Amino acid sequence: MSPTPLEHRIRALVRLNGPMPVFDYMALCLGDPEHGYYMAREPFGQAGDFVTAPEVSQMFGEMIGAFVVETWERLGRPAPFNLVEFGPGRGTLMADLLRVARRVPAFLAAARLHLDETSPRLRAKQAATLANQSLKPTWHDRLDTLPEGPLLVVANEFFDALPIRQFEYRDGRWHERVVGLDETGVLAFGLGPATLPADAVSPRAGVPEEGSIVEISPVGVEIMTALAKRVVAERGLVVAVDYGYAGPALGDTFQAIRAHTYVDPLGRPGEADLTAHVDFTALAAAATHAGAATHGPIEQGDFLLALGLAERAGRLGADKDETARAEIVSQVSRLVGPEEMGSLFKVLAVTPPGVVPPGFPLASGP
Repeated sequence: MSPTPLEHRIRALVRLNGPMPVFDYMALCLGDPEHGYYMAREPFGQAGDFVTAPEVSQMFGEMIGAFVVETWERLGRPAPFNLVEFGPGRGTLMADLLRVARRVPAFLAAARLHLDETSPRLRAKQAATLANQSLKPTWHDRLDTLPEGPLLVVANEFFDALPIRQFEYRDGRWHERVVGLDETGVLAFGLGPATLPADAVSPRAGVPEEGSIVEISPVGVEIMTALAKRVVAERGLVVAVDYGYAGPALGDTFQAIRAHTYVDPLGRPGEADLTAHVDFTALAAAATHAGAATHGPIEQGDFLLALGLAERAGRLGADKDETARAEIVSQVSRLVGPEEMGSLFKVLAVTPPGVVPPGFPLASGP
């Protein structure tokens, strides 16, 4: 099989500049303007490469909608405010959220809808999905273009797609992992000259062995810090839902998926989704350092059930036939089952100090 167009480009860049950090490789594969995965492919749904929670069931977006509206109430009903989604996919989650929000007209009257999306193709999908909504979106490709004022941010499967840095433990030091070329000219992992100080890796991550890998998401921490500062200064909410772990931890979570199957991350650049598991402890620490209160992370299953997913499923299936009810049960199992999305996916909320959103038992942070 011949190399992809993006692979040709990456090989040329490596020959010209030397091996590139995993961070740069991941950013190119996902965001290259011409051949990047999110710019050129349809990733979502059964016909795509993966299925996200909003695509599993309308109930996911409805629960997020109820959560956001209730948190807006607990924030004192700020008006106007910016309703923001990072990584809005096809617009499915936002459409379901807004359907719930119609029950609280004051919320919709105060909301100004903003979508953070870099892909022109996905922007067109979102526009079509949200065409009949009363709120018309404004699109952004940078955080700093969001207007001033209170903001309520939803980020579902957003942080996992941000490029990461990887460091591998060799000969008593952490060396940055890079992508270069092997002796046959094929893309291969290697180690670069950059190193990570030993004390930069928390002892709580465990004792490293030869070949251990640690991952850092500098962009994720930067974005969470900026959002948390705004939440504190202007009031608001950030809710992040993603697959991940409560770090620090050692391990290689850099992965690629194509047609619902895990594949080699270096195999077909630009044709597979590249992600890494989210270190929720690092995100929470960034928000706390910015002065915000953090809630969670808790497992997605616990979060959705606390918000009333089971009750919503019962109402949704009350007038349905047996086949439709069985499908609803299957959707609930997919969202909350420990072997499905329920345990691997976590939920972290960030608010101003003193505000506790629904679904979380206790507040932490300042």
